Amino acid sequence: MTEEKQSGTLLALNPSEEAEFQKKVQQVKKRQKSALTPGVVYVGHLPQSLAEPQLRAYFSQFGKILRLRLSRSKRTGRSKGYGFVEFECDEVAKIVAETMDNYLMGERLIKCQVLPPEKVHEKLFVGSQKMFKKPSRPAVSRYNKEHGTEEIKKLTEKLLRKESKLRKRLAERGIDYEFPGFIAQVPAKKALSEADASVCSEDSTPVCTPSVLERRRSIKVKEDDVDDEIVLKVPPQNIENSDEEDEEEGSEEEDDDEEGSEEEDGGDEEGSEDEESHSDED
Repeated sequence: MTEEKQSGTLLALNPSEEAEFQKKVQQVKKRQKSALTPGVVYVGHLPQSLAEPQLRAYFSQFGKILRLRLSRSKRTGRSKGYGFVEFECDEVAKIVAETMDNYLMGERLIKCQVLPPEKVHEKLFVGSQKMFKKPSRPAVSRYNKEHGTEEIKKLTEKLLRKESKLRKRLAERGIDYEFPGFIAQVPAKKALSEADASVCSEDSTPVCTPSVLERRRSIKVKEDDVDDEIVLKVPPQNIENSDEEDEEEGSEEEDDDEEGSEEEDGGDEEGSEDEESHSDED
């Protein structure tokens, strides 16, 4: 009875060969199932509201879906707006591509096309069955957290150790390369603290060495660079006024010259009269 139910209405003409006939029918059905070639459909311009469950429920009305993948961003987990649907039969995939291409869904025109088998990557549907989890990004949170004084000391010591190893490696290979690095920053802070301590201490003042004098001169030069003098800017005069003033000065000079020449002429005349009077007396 079970064999008759499985085979349906198919019966052998010879009752003695019924068992062999049913076996052959089952083999043919298995071949038909295995002969179906799956088809992959590309679906683009998807709205953001559609997720994997909605897509599976919508496209399952056309036929059996084997695998489905919706492309998502690894950083945010949001949909990229396209996906891939694999149907059991390639003919169903062709029907889906014809009917759903340029179909209006959520104020968007969906684009569908069948991908040929040679363009389907073997790892296209890898991880499609897993639920997406938003990345926690522990390295970013660890970097952005607030560091205490002890942690900052550890970090600086680690950086200085790495830098010293790098300098040793360069020296071993005969590379004469000098760079300030992190070491140049730490002694500067120490020197400032020592200078402050020397100023605040009650010890005797140090002797003025040439280096100290050079530092003082450099400080004075830096202070002299900043000038606080007030500069008054006189507005330029008009060209016409300046020309008139030049003409007036020139005329005054000419008048002075004429007066001087007249005085000289008068003096000459007086001298000639005196000479004539002396000659008459003689």
